[in-house]
Amino acid sequence: MPEYCVTGGTGFIAAYLVKSLLQNGHTVRTTVRDPGDCAKVGFLSEFPGAEKRLKIMKADLMVVGSFDEAIEGVDGVFHTASPVLVPYDNNIQLWYAYAKTVAEKEAWRIADESGINLVVVNPSFVVGPLLAPQPTSTLLLILSMLKGVGTEYPNTTVGFVHIDDVVAAHILAMEDIRASGRLICSSSVAHWSQIIQMLKPIYPSYPYQNRCSSQEGDNKPHSMDTTKITQLGFPPFKTLQQMFNDCINSFQLKGFL
Repeated sequence: MPEYCVTGGTGFIAAYLVKSLLQNGHTVRTTVRDPGDCAKVGFLSEFPGAEKRLKIMKADLMVVGSFDEAIEGVDGVFHTASPVLVPYDNNIQLWYAYAKTVAEKEAWRIADESGINLVVVNPSFVVGPLLAPQPTSTLLLILSMLKGVGTEYPNTTVGFVHIDDVVAAHILAMEDIRASGRLICSSSVAHWSQIIQMLKPIYPSYPYQNRCSSQEGDNKPHSMDTTKITQLGFPPFKTLQQMFNDCINSFQLKGFL
């Protein structure tokens, strides 16, 4: 059974990857900045199979060479970690997208120079139930929207995708020898106002953000071309309703709502 490394193990996507790989019988190494921070990292050790097949290792993207031990000898690396240095009082979502874009460009450059077999999964806005003790930045945006924090929801149209589909896409990219290049992983495209309109009849007790931001984003009609990944046999993506129901139910179970 192949052994894999998952970087940034406490991240939304990474934590699900660690859990899924362990469930599938793999040995997993995952990197975090502080393995001793039980409040942040401890939930990873609770996954089935973690006691015998999970190794949590210290690594920091800002420290050259700190990942060498974690990736030495593994059969593949799921590189989900990305440093995001956000200037004070700036939009974290924009800086996160910028960091991911720059990181991917650099990854392709290194892969081309070194002959590394690189496949990139590009998910849209990832939604789904929370594994970690605290919501990540993307899920915090949804939680703020439901609780009416800040009053304004984003004035933009984006693609959305369920975390289960994102994890399945990563594993497909790793294990299917036909996978190559960039794989777009996305379900429905919607404006944030449509999300609120969809949720209000189902969860009417929440205050919701009630005003659309005046800072307009990309609201042009568009689609996310998933042809390449569906041609590999990827099943139909989960719906907006499924992903947001799963997300909200997890918020309720964890006491955030």
